Amino acid sequence: MGNRLRFRSGQVQLVKVPVDSASVIEAGDLVFLDSGEVKSAADFAWDTDLATTQGAFAEVFLGVAHQGSEAGEAEPVSVDVSPFSVYEFDVQSAAYGFGDVLGPDELSSGLMNQQLEVVGSSANGIARAMETRSGGSLRVSFASAFHAGSANAAAGVG
Repeated sequence: MGNRLRFRSGQVQLVKVPVDSASVIEAGDLVFLDSGEVKSAADFAWDTDLATTQGAFAEVFLGVAHQGSEAGEAEPVSVDVSPFSVYEFDVQSAAYGFGDVLGPDELSSGLMNQQLEVVGSSANGIARAMETRSGGSLRVSFASAFHAGSANAAAGVG
């Protein structure tokens, strides 16, 4: 695994979040909040099928990790929660339209840390395509469940 953080443009809003000491996080990983600690998408528990798992992940999706953390480390890491930043992420080889809703891709009944795919329901999405493109990477913006200005349905305050 290598550092694949590919920030392209926009306003970044970093938050410092404690890391679960058993988690391994790389810069560029999609991360979620679990009991006040950040974990990578690959650590998210599988639930029934991909759509159900993506929907549950969207409800706790924090953002894109800007720092890595090795196993055994528990120092807080910086995570971008901004809905205004744009990243280039790996996607399945297909045609994508501006505004397509995406969620984490699947690998062996688990979620991938740094790859997205189109989802069937906006409730399962954590990102939107910010360009029309065919190929293996795509510019996207994210919708954190922990940013009040986000389009994530779980982001409501109050």
